[in-house]
Amino acid sequence: MGDIINGKILAEDFKQKIKAQIDEAVSKGYRVPCLATIVVGNDGGSIYYANNQKKLCDKLGLKNRSIFLEETIDEKDLILLIKELNEDNTVDGIMLQVPLPKNLNEEEITNLISPYKDVDGLTDFNNGKFYKGKKAFVPCTPRSVMHLIKSTGMDISGKNAVVIGRSNIVGKPVTQLLLNENATVTVCHSRTKDLKSVCKNADILVVAMGKPKFIDDSYIKEGAVVIDVGTSSVDGKICGDVDFDKVINIASHLTPVPGGVGSVTTTLLIKNTCEAWEKNVY
Repeated sequence: MGDIINGKILAEDFKQKIKAQIDEAVSKGYRVPCLATIVVGNDGGSIYYANNQKKLCDKLGLKNRSIFLEETIDEKDLILLIKELNEDNTVDGIMLQVPLPKNLNEEEITNLISPYKDVDGLTDFNNGKFYKGKKAFVPCTPRSVMHLIKSTGMDISGKNAVVIGRSNIVGKPVTQLLLNENATVTVCHSRTKDLKSVCKNADILVVAMGKPKFIDDSYIKEGAVVIDVGTSSVDGKICGDVDFDKVINIASHLTPVPGGVGSVTTTLLIKNTCEAWEKNVY
């Protein structure tokens, strides 16, 4: 049986440093950081993630403005809200949960977020800098994936990595981060032929497809490191893309859902917010 990669433990070190930083700043008279979280519609994964952000902000001493909007909101009203948050000097980070409902222009709206408050790296500005190798806010979920892989002690260089999913917020940036570590990366998607055989060659398998328990032990190479990014709501519970009970018997390491990628992702989002806050208050 493989080892469970506990994201909560990995995130704890980040949390302690964040809390100490905020406590020190407040003792000197500075205001606390503030993260504004926007959720449009009733997507279970987005609501779950937003609620976790609120809980962690409360725990670490940040302010959190959780803004829940109806799916039918007029695009102009959402744009106005983002512009107001951009101009609000007491807001350091803006987190717009995606995907947005189909009636909204997601690309246009996300690019309205100030790049200096874009703490999850959604804007073209930050993406462009990231893919050019310059310092920028990088999407927190891909960064979380990399921290979890490295926590196993695996040397990523030269390994065969397979990423299932090619979204702009997970699949593509994860691929780039793995390439930065000199892995040989294959990206799979809905048009990939014989997905199972491709996955069976992976030393590292990152799954971000949005299909609960789709990946079972028949997809896994013996001893592979498997990172489950999926967060689907099934019967009121959050479920990953990997069938945990089957895969844990084949993989060397596997992340649980919840308690894996999401735990570190939320913490990194708070860390990015604190970096933006530092530039605002110091």
